Amino acid sequence: MAKQSAYLADPNRLADVIAAIQVMGTHKYYKQSFAQWSTMIEGDSAQATHWERLFRDHPEFFRVDKSGQRASLVWRRSYPKTYDVDRQVRLTPDELKASPDGTRLSRPPLGGNEITSLIKSAIDMHSRALEHEKDRRWWFPIVSAGLAAGMGFAGAVLGAFIRGQN
Repeated sequence: MAKQSAYLADPNRLADVIAAIQVMGTHKYYKQSFAQWSTMIEGDSAQATHWERLFRDHPEFFRVDKSGQRASLVWRRSYPKTYDVDRQVRLTPDELKASPDGTRLSRPPLGGNEITSLIKSAIDMHSRALEHEKDRRWWFPIVSAGLAAGMGFAGAVLGAFIRGQN
């Protein structure tokens, strides 16, 4: 039997994926612990295991680091570390060379169009999962009708047999 889509595992899954994309796409740090993301997304670090599961279930958007302790948004990971988190500006190559030791760098936040694109992808994947689930059940009404007809026929045969015995 095929595994159920991660998008259908929880009725709030799509909303959680969208929330994570928005927060992880715009926060000054691209990679945080599950508890830190949990606090930023819903204000409760105690929900860290929920968010860890979500990040692991959706590798199309999120990655967990080699230590297994922190997560990031895939699209942001593709960018070089050119974002000065203290000044909240993207540095040019010359500014990077001239930046003093101790400058805290991250990968730049995503723009509105990039976040919109990721959200649209999540909605499309959710819609496809729903459609696939519906398509997997095409046979159910046919089999149910066939069973009902078969039971009706068997009942008629049994009734005729019983009447014939009397």
